[in-house]
Amino acid sequence: MTDAPASQFTPRVFSGIQPSGGLTLGNYLGALKRFSEMQNEGRDCIYCMVDLHAITVWQDPDKLRHNTRELTAGFIASGVDPEKSILFNQSAVPEHAQLAWIFNTVARMGWMQRMTQWKDKAGKNAEKASLGLFAYPALMAADILVYHATHVPVGEDQKQHIELTRDVAAKFNHDYGVDFFPMTEPVIEGAATRVMSLRDGSKKMSKSDPSDASRINLTDDADTIAKKIRKAKTDPDALPSEAKGLEDRPEARNLVNIYAAFTNQTVDQVLAEVGGKQFGEFKPMLADLAVAKLSPISTEMARLLDDTAEIDRILARGAEQAREITVPILKKTYEIVGLVGA
Repeated sequence: MTDAPASQFTPRVFSGIQPSGGLTLGNYLGALKRFSEMQNEGRDCIYCMVDLHAITVWQDPDKLRHNTRELTAGFIASGVDPEKSILFNQSAVPEHAQLAWIFNTVARMGWMQRMTQWKDKAGKNAEKASLGLFAYPALMAADILVYHATHVPVGEDQKQHIELTRDVAAKFNHDYGVDFFPMTEPVIEGAATRVMSLRDGSKKMSKSDPSDASRINLTDDADTIAKKIRKAKTDPDALPSEAKGLEDRPEARNLVNIYAAFTNQTVDQVLAEVGGKQFGEFKPMLADLAVAKLSPISTEMARLLDDTAEIDRILARGAEQAREITVPILKKTYEIVGLVGA
């Protein structure tokens, strides 16, 4: 018995985002844009609003419902087509939670204690943190493996979760003498997989930053987008002609990365075009580009959120499609484990 490489399984992409509210440019360039591109490459794509993950910390119920619908609108407005991809909310597909329980019996306490997210979120108050926050990575592994997903597009900061998913799959396969779950591969690509703050290039762009000027929200209008880019922190030097010249210039690197991601170019390709320009010339170029790319998204999100019944119909249909995949995989898992009547 050997670990089951992803190549043995039907290629399938899975990814999810927490409906925690406040979608930003970082969500778009780091995730939503790439999700749409993967779908349009003809891949089998499954995308999820991971609402069960959201409640590992307390959520206002009404706000959580709104955030789930807003996130769905963000997916669709960013180009994820419910006719081409499966789009649903996690809690509507019970097999996620059911497989997570199986994985709670497979994963080890030590694995969970080493997770960076647990250390960051629980901090010194680990005794007061929820059991769900501690076991969160087992649910994430279930999210992926309940579809036998072979590829997961993630940012650099999520690689550890994919490594744990692979550990869970390998241990399950070993413990039961099967090649049932694949060794899922992370997909990390693109110039702006990690978009930084417009006010501090050393910090990730975040909806929780107290300064709204630090981020571009997907709900911002054209004037706000342009204004935030014009006021983004930079340095006094001209842009270099090659990527090496950005090494100690985090704000400059961030803006060039954003431009590269919008235009589907490498950083070197962008610098070949704009090297030598001052920011007074480059920022208006970036602002025009950002407005052209993002304004249609904010307009479409607003339109979709005017009809939440349509969003709910899309999610319900997506959940039905998802369960066509998850039900037989969970049933087989139960048989392997020896659960009677599954």
